[in-house]
Amino acid sequence: MKIILPLALGVFFIWYIYSSFTPEQLEETKEQFAKANYGFVALSIFFSILSHLSRSFRWNFMLEPLGYQPKLANNFMAISVAYLMNIFIPKSGEISRGIILDKYEGVPFEKGFGTIISERLIDLIFLLGIASTALLLKFDVLAEYFSESIPKSSIYGVVAGISGLGIVAFLFLKFSKSKTNLKLRTFVLGLKDGVLSILKMKKKGAFLFHTFFIWGLYLLSFYTALFALEETTAISFGTIITAFAVGSFTFAFTNSGFGTYPAALAGILSVFGVSKTVGVAFGWIVWTSNIASLLFFGCLSLLILPIYNRSKT
Repeated sequence: MKIILPLALGVFFIWYIYSSFTPEQLEETKEQFAKANYGFVALSIFFSILSHLSRSFRWNFMLEPLGYQPKLANNFMAISVAYLMNIFIPKSGEISRGIILDKYEGVPFEKGFGTIISERLIDLIFLLGIASTALLLKFDVLAEYFSESIPKSSIYGVVAGISGLGIVAFLFLKFSKSKTNLKLRTFVLGLKDGVLSILKMKKKGAFLFHTFFIWGLYLLSFYTALFALEETTAISFGTIITAFAVGSFTFAFTNSGFGTYPAALAGILSVFGVSKTVGVAFGWIVWTSNIASLLFFGCLSLLILPIYNRSKT
């Protein structure tokens, strides 16, 4: 179900978008693909791969206090395989990273996996920070759009529902003695320990630098891709941050954003005056180019890993 449902959701969004297009809009979307400047797309992919290298380097700052210093090449290939796995089976990449490091660098799986979870949590905090920045920069536009598009009663209902769920979750975690609650509390405490483990690093400054560098490259990659289409070259900084944040969250819903990424970008860009056809084309160009690079480096890493580590295997 974890594999089928995300794929089905992605297919639904693809069908929904294109079924709502007129023949003229479909033709306009095809024209956007034809006239796109793929030199900027290639540069965008370069920045994305550079962020993976930085992530590979940063990983060792978390492993060093545990007594391990894997080779940068193995880190990079493990991360490449992880991204490849996530395309087909959501969340499986984190497990594959731990397995590869265990096999080729002798890092026990549970220790390597613990650093991966901590790393993901730090990235989530950064993403939430970017989303909050986007909300502050474009609050007036977004508030006006939602007030005009969604009835106030529905908004109040959603807010009340979320608040109610939050209260119920808090009371459940606080007072329930069920096995589910014990597992949740253990998980939450583990995440807390993961975050606090960063404070124990010898190179905390370098870790933070690479974290900012990684997310800076993500933004730069997205910004560079905007120059592929003439209609997206002049959008404001606030719109860029907002579109980037919205697009990033889609990776949690389907296999690496399959179907949801183009739909989300088209939706949020249309709020800021970019036509739906341009938004859809831009979303597919960015998503397809990145997935192609992940497939290439992931498959290449699977082939090279046993050869590079032949003496160990």
